[in-house]
Amino acid sequence: MSFLGLLMLDTRFPRPPGDIGNPSTWSRAGIPVRYVTVQGASPQRIVRESDPSLLQPFVHAARALAADGATLLSTSCGFLAAWQHPLAQAVQVPVITSSLLQAARYPRPGIVTIDAASLTPALLQAAGVPDGTPVQGVAPGCEFQRRLLGNQPVLDLAEAERDVVAAAQALVARHPQVSDLVLECTNMPPYREAIARATGRPVHDIETLLIDAWSAATASIAGSMPRR
Repeated sequence: MSFLGLLMLDTRFPRPPGDIGNPSTWSRAGIPVRYVTVQGASPQRIVRESDPSLLQPFVHAARALAADGATLLSTSCGFLAAWQHPLAQAVQVPVITSSLLQAARYPRPGIVTIDAASLTPALLQAAGVPDGTPVQGVAPGCEFQRRLLGNQPVLDLAEAERDVVAAAQALVARHPQVSDLVLECTNMPPYREAIARATGRPVHDIETLLIDAWSAATASIAGSMPRR
């Protein structure tokens, strides 16, 4: 049976429904999923340090999931857009490393991220984000950022929602021309509806992107099967 393969960071923070690492996120969409955790790939090493020594372990994990029959591969951190090309080259199935890859679809996108200081121009370029796209991070040291980047086992979901919503509101206040919001962080989809209500903008994230990509991938497979 085909499945969505997810390359996971090595984390222990809570993952509510909507988070890429919560199996119910995919079961409610009817998508079979399998996870592989890349040992030692902490949020700090990926987001803040962009540790190049972790690329090969991610490649090995991607190849293992593809060999097991994955139809589509993704990751649990938007900052892994930096490795979109080498991961896609390593396997024969589609790879979507990051929600950032969809930014160019929208006329005037804006990006909400867990850490604006670490979301470099080079990383945005690797993801194909249009030049000049505004970026807004959550407040440094807020509940959402502190708990996730610190890889802590507790998270106040209500406060985390307020943190992410506040960042989205700040973005559209500074850039009212923004037509669509793209959530970089794979832990932000649980707050998508709250963000949309607060900003009046369509909100796109890794969950919405992968649901669309899964439909396209499985339709392509079905279309290529011989008729009987």
